[in-house]
Amino acid sequence: MSKVIITAALTGNIHTPSMSPHLPITPEQLIEEAVRCENAGAAVVHVHARNPEDGKPSTDTGLYRTILSGMKAKTGLVVSPTTGGTATMTPEERIAVVRELKPEMATFNAGSLNFALYPILNKMKDFQYDWEKDFLRSTESFIFPNTFASLKVFAKTMEETGTKPELEVYDVGQITNLAQIFSEGYLQKPLYLQFVLGILGGIPATLENLIFLTNTARRVLGDFECSVCAAGRHQFPMGVVNMLQGGHMRVGLEDNLYIAKGQLAKGSYEQVEKAVRLARELGLEPATSEEARTILGLKGLEKVDY
Repeated sequence: MSKVIITAALTGNIHTPSMSPHLPITPEQLIEEAVRCENAGAAVVHVHARNPEDGKPSTDTGLYRTILSGMKAKTGLVVSPTTGGTATMTPEERIAVVRELKPEMATFNAGSLNFALYPILNKMKDFQYDWEKDFLRSTESFIFPNTFASLKVFAKTMEETGTKPELEVYDVGQITNLAQIFSEGYLQKPLYLQFVLGILGGIPATLENLIFLTNTARRVLGDFECSVCAAGRHQFPMGVVNMLQGGHMRVGLEDNLYIAKGQLAKGSYEQVEKAVRLARELGLEPATSEEARTILGLKGLEKVDY
């Protein structure tokens, strides 16, 4: 039976605390949510840290160490922290979590793009914390920078720490970015791509676009493993299509706050449970964390530094 890797993105930087009471904020909440996701069938969790006082996205490596070490103590999951950082951070600062903690895998954003969340302000008026409204408004002028120079810093650091790059592709041109730095020796096969669809500034979440991305990547990069994540209501349709293509699926409250139309998910674990049900209806079986390590060629939990 074919194996599919289910990833749970637990909290992210996109949604703010006022959007859902179920969004995990503190290290303890994130660790317990990881336990629930593992029990539900996830093999990988993707992690962002937040200030435990107000839920604001944080790049504090001390927080990441607390979160990742807590997950290691309670689960066997593959943990993939973000390297997104903030607009004011240097590439060296953004990759610090990898350099210091040496995780098995970490995100590697494949190119620059507008990353806009400000239209949410048309739907929300009341916020729990002052920072939320300002944060959302600021994205109208935000460019998520991932230049060739920074990609090479990330790739070099990940090679030195034995960390697998999870190659986040937000639009088709970023596939050629990856091909270029691969040709220069900064990436090694096997490659693990994650197509990110439905971000305002990136490629829309449609069936045609997902197939286009997959076919283009095959022509340009050759063989690879790939997962897909899609914003909001597109999460499950795009994930199912990618599983039918032989790929993997990401769910979680970072990408989508709902389990069904109009119904907030109580946690990423509910979405993992749904993804597992859908996979099994397709004749697929969720991979365990150890199977995911084999599929992706990861170094193993015993070689991390947390």
